[in-house]
Amino acid sequence: MLTLISSLTGSRLKWLVPMLALGLVVFSFASVSHAQDVVVTPEVVVAEVVAEVTEAAPTIDPEQEAAVLGKGGMPYLMLTTNNLWMMICAALVFIMHLGFACVESGLCRSKNAVNILTKNVMVVCIGILMYWVVGFALMYPGFTAGEYNWIGFSSGTMKTLLFDPSSADTSFGYYGGAYTFWTDFLFQAMFAATAATIVSGAVAERIKLAPFLIFTVLFVGFLYPFVGSWKWGMGWLNDLGFHDFAGSTLVHSVGGWGALAGVILLGPRLGKYRSDGGVNPIAGHSMPLAAIGVFLLWLGWFGFNGGSVLSADPAVVSFVLVTTTLAGAIGGIAALITSWLVIGKPDLSMALNGILAGLVGITAGADVINPVAAVIVGLIAGVIVVLSVLFLDKLKLDDPVGAISVHLVCGIWGTLAVGIFGAGKSFLPQVYGVVAYGVVAFIFALVVFGILKAVMGIRVSEAEEIEGLDIGEHGMEAYPGFSAVTVGAEGSSSISPSGKRSMA
Repeated sequence: MLTLISSLTGSRLKWLVPMLALGLVVFSFASVSHAQDVVVTPEVVVAEVVAEVTEAAPTIDPEQEAAVLGKGGMPYLMLTTNNLWMMICAALVFIMHLGFACVESGLCRSKNAVNILTKNVMVVCIGILMYWVVGFALMYPGFTAGEYNWIGFSSGTMKTLLFDPSSADTSFGYYGGAYTFWTDFLFQAMFAATAATIVSGAVAERIKLAPFLIFTVLFVGFLYPFVGSWKWGMGWLNDLGFHDFAGSTLVHSVGGWGALAGVILLGPRLGKYRSDGGVNPIAGHSMPLAAIGVFLLWLGWFGFNGGSVLSADPAVVSFVLVTTTLAGAIGGIAALITSWLVIGKPDLSMALNGILAGLVGITAGADVINPVAAVIVGLIAGVIVVLSVLFLDKLKLDDPVGAISVHLVCGIWGTLAVGIFGAGKSFLPQVYGVVAYGVVAFIFALVVFGILKAVMGIRVSEAEEIEGLDIGEHGMEAYPGFSAVTVGAEGSSSISPSGKRSMA
């Protein structure tokens, strides 16, 4: 074979072949000798891989890296991880709006479903835009801790959002490397719309659409971020030691106070209360839809509370998700048992609201309340939400979905519970927070609804309420082909013209 190759390539190959053979022999001896001196361990392999990855990775200026680390920042990989977690949490909080829409429409009558869904859709759209225009700059004005600030506004934040997006801080230096400016805005904007959604449920089935949307603009755009700055914007309540981790008061109670003001000025739905003081239950049209909504809200709460850690810190995030889940679970059980004992039947709607009550209750202290105490907080919330619903009916305050009981009453309980069970927390600052937010939010909502009532009216006509807001306000139906049930003197229900039993 070599003779053949040599004849084809010339005489030079005669020298090349022996030289290659000699080189292989030398390489083999060198490899054996080196193997006797160096033991290849897993650590060596890892070191070689890390060296290769480091060599291929983008370099960071040493001075910049030193400055970042000196500010308490995080390496690029940790920034990316934190930022990704926060964006996922923003998406989970967004899903909560679908949950609210399902719960509210399911617990109300089918003739008002389109109106309810319209309000929920518009609350999200209005809330995000108003928070972009003014809310973010009002809620995080750059207060300095220890100065007991009440109100402020960041023109720089507003400029970045509206006119100069290139100036947004997406570096390691923004909030210690936990996330970027844009993620911060996105996550907080998802929270903002939630407060007005709470109001929507309480005033359902009799409020005009236009005045409600005007109220939403003012409530989300100005009130929520203004009072939010007192704690989350490093304002005066934060300086007093008030603690509200994810918003039992800042989000839920604020929305609950707005709901209470609306219910008082609107009055109850037609036929809800009898002249003798009795209550006529008005059943919702779809308990499956309500149950789906609660599960969606529970899922969203993993982002609501988990994202409020404001990083992907594995120890804190996992702890917060455990306390959150435990409180929601026991809240549902407690509400079911309470309704069974008080009403005589295990009420599914009460159990669903009990889950939400437990979640609202733990939201203020999910990071500082241990799991055993979290179960206690959720259990008490599950009991008081049932008692609150029954008590509000005694006062003839008509809340179709129980929003006031879930968000206001249990939000107050959860905030006070931080002072009882929270590690290193005091009770008195929690009282200050509950009172301050309650007075300002309730008065603001009462004034806005009062002005709207005087100027344009806030309640639909009796004929429109009987026919349904879907037809009167929107000219469409959620379930075409079905009509509202008419209950006769002996309790018999009518059949729709199509021959199908109608849905209430």
